[in-house]
Amino acid sequence: MKQINEKNFDQIIDGMLGVVDKSKDELYELTEASREEQKTLTRDLKETRQQVKDTIVQGEQLEKQERIYRNRLAQVSKNFNVYSEKEIKDVYETAHDLQTELKMVRERETSLRQKRDFIERRLKSLDQIIDKGSALVSKVSVISNYLTDDFKQIGDLIEDANQKQTFGLKIIEAQEEERRRISREIHDGPAQMLANILLRADLVDRTFRERSQEEAMKEMKSMRSMVHTSLHEVRRIIYDLRPMALDDLGLVPTIRKYLANVEDYHKITITSSEQGCFNQLTAKYEVALFRLIQESVQNAVKHAVPKSIQVNISIDNNQVATSIRDDGVGFDINKKKEQSFGLIGMRERVEMLDGQLEINSKIGQGTTIYIKIPLK
Repeated sequence: MKQINEKNFDQIIDGMLGVVDKSKDELYELTEASREEQKTLTRDLKETRQQVKDTIVQGEQLEKQERIYRNRLAQVSKNFNVYSEKEIKDVYETAHDLQTELKMVRERETSLRQKRDFIERRLKSLDQIIDKGSALVSKVSVISNYLTDDFKQIGDLIEDANQKQTFGLKIIEAQEEERRRISREIHDGPAQMLANILLRADLVDRTFRERSQEEAMKEMKSMRSMVHTSLHEVRRIIYDLRPMALDDLGLVPTIRKYLANVEDYHKITITSSEQGCFNQLTAKYEVALFRLIQESVQNAVKHAVPKSIQVNISIDNNQVATSIRDDGVGFDINKKKEQSFGLIGMRERVEMLDGQLEINSKIGQGTTIYIKIPLK
């Protein structure tokens, strides 16, 4: 079964997000260039409007002067003989100059008005470009953020799928290893003892027939001790597979018994507390909670090197909650550990019951595991 290539997927996603970010940058640059042009044109418009006003004022003054000289020109024309040649020439030249200058001012006014109108139209166009550009930059940013979050979730799902696939293979390997271990334990323990018991039974029979009854009774006592030891080994193997105390005693006494055994064997302090009535729990919840606590304690003992472990479990009408806290070495929860299949298995078991699992840990400050499972 081929695993999903997470590296290639990340490269594709990075390429897509790179294109989106590049487009966003180009839109932003275009919008900012339009803003700069808007500022320049706004200054030009202000100057042009002032020039139009000045030109209009200048034109009105020239028009008044031109009317005055046009009237004088009419008078000179009517009384041609009264004025000297120089006076007539000066009036004609002044009137002509005023007419020429007025014409140039009017043309300049027309040109400035056209420039003003062009700048105003361009500013309206730039306003639209800036508004649309800003809106597009904002939308692309939102899209980029959504894509980043969504693709991150997809990447996490792929990673989770790969972990679950690996975990599934580990489960198969663990099942086979567990079968081999149980086979070895039965072969080396109860099977060997039963074989010895059969041999001792034959020995008891011969001793009874060939020697004395007292010697036969000694052999039977020895054989009885072997039977007791064999029974203890069988019960231990069964307990490892599934604690029968869950059926006989219930969850809390079974947890207490397990914690006492761990405390005695590993020479560490383990305390526990319970709140609520656990009689309402069905078998699937009891087994799941016991295994979760068992796995948490085993992880603490194996990896945390703790001096003490505290197990708390509580129940109400809606949920059952438990916490397992140790004062061990702790670890960085942001740094994923390779082959951390114990935690993956715990998450799988909690998810099957629609529960929540939270792990808090800091290096040198121990670890706390919180588990909440809703009751249905």
